[in-house]
Amino acid sequence: MEITEHSFSTKRHTSFYLSCGPENGQLVIMTHGWPELSLSWRHQLSFLGNLGFHAVAPDMRGYGNSSIYDEHTAYTQEEVMQDMLELFNHFKKDKAIWIGHDWGSVVAWNVAIHHPEIVKGVASLCVPFGWGGHPERYLPYVDRDLYPEDEFPYGQWDYQFFHMENFDIAKNDMETDPYKMLKLMFRKADPASRGQMSPTALISKMGGWFKILGPDGLNSIGDVEPDTDVVTEKEIKVFGDHLVQNGFFGPNSWYVNGHANDKFAKVIDRFEIPFPALLIHAELDAVLDTKTSKMTNLTRAVCTDLTEKSIVSGHWMAMEKPDEVNQILSNWIDDKILLGP
Repeated sequence: MEITEHSFSTKRHTSFYLSCGPENGQLVIMTHGWPELSLSWRHQLSFLGNLGFHAVAPDMRGYGNSSIYDEHTAYTQEEVMQDMLELFNHFKKDKAIWIGHDWGSVVAWNVAIHHPEIVKGVASLCVPFGWGGHPERYLPYVDRDLYPEDEFPYGQWDYQFFHMENFDIAKNDMETDPYKMLKLMFRKADPASRGQMSPTALISKMGGWFKILGPDGLNSIGDVEPDTDVVTEKEIKVFGDHLVQNGFFGPNSWYVNGHANDKFAKVIDRFEIPFPALLIHAELDAVLDTKTSKMTNLTRAVCTDLTEKSIVSGHWMAMEKPDEVNQILSNWIDDKILLGP
C-alpha cells in the first residue's frame, strides 16, 4: 500500500501526518525526534501498513507541515501530549501502539505514563524511559573514564547544555546550511567508533556545533555526498527544505524545557507501565549507551513486561537498519500484543 499525506487541525494545533495501511486496521502511531520528520518512519510505515496496520507518523510540533510556534514554552512535553491526544482521538480508536525514536521516544513513554488508557503497547528506539527532563539528571550516567569530569563536566550531554546556554549560536549555525548539516549527520555508524568519545562532548569547548569540523563553522565544511544507505539526496532535500522554511527554533526548543518537563512528570504518583514495552538498543549510538550502562535500569524497573533487543547500528536506527527494526517490531507485536494475554 502507498504512503499518503494528511493533515488534521483543531483550534490549538495542526498535525501533518503520513499514513499507510487500512484505516480499520490496528492503529500504530510513530513519533520522530530531532531534527527529523514523519518521513523518518517511511520504511516502518510501508512495512506495517502492508501488514494490515493503520500506521501513522506525524510531523511533531515545530517540524515540517505541522504548527510552528515562536516561544520556547510551546515545546514542552505537556503541550506535545495535547497534540498526541488530539491526533489519537481523530482516528476514533480505543487504543494504539506507540513507537518513538529520540525525542519521539520521550513522547511515546510520556503517552504510556500519562495516558495508559489509549496505549496497547509502547516501543522505543534507542532511548530508555525517564529522559526528556533537565540534562543535569543524566550526569550520573556519564562514563568518567571516557569523559574526565574536570575536562568534560557534562560528558556526552554537553550539546544539550550548549542548546540551553547558547541557543541562538546553535540555531544560527544550523540554519546556515541545513542540507550540509543533514548529510553530515544522517550517516551509518562506524563500528570502529565503539567506546570512543562522542563529538557531542566537544560542542562547548569548540564554541559551536560545527566548529569541530571547520574553523569558520558550517560554511567551511565540504559538501559531502549523502550516505545512501541511510538517506538519498532526494530525501535530504525534503528534510532540508522544511528546515530552511521553518528554521531550527522549534526543533531546538525541545531541548530547553527540561525543568518544565520534569515538573510535568512529577504529576504521576507512581510510574508503572503494565502493558507490553519494547526497547531496541543501538549498539553503536555514541551518546546513548543503553545496553551496557545503568541508564536502562529505570526502564526495567518501570516496565512490567519489557522486551529488549539490540541492533548493531548508530542513532538513526529506523533509517540505517530498517529491515532489522521492522522484524523486531513485527515479532514483538505478534508475540506480546496480538497473541498476548
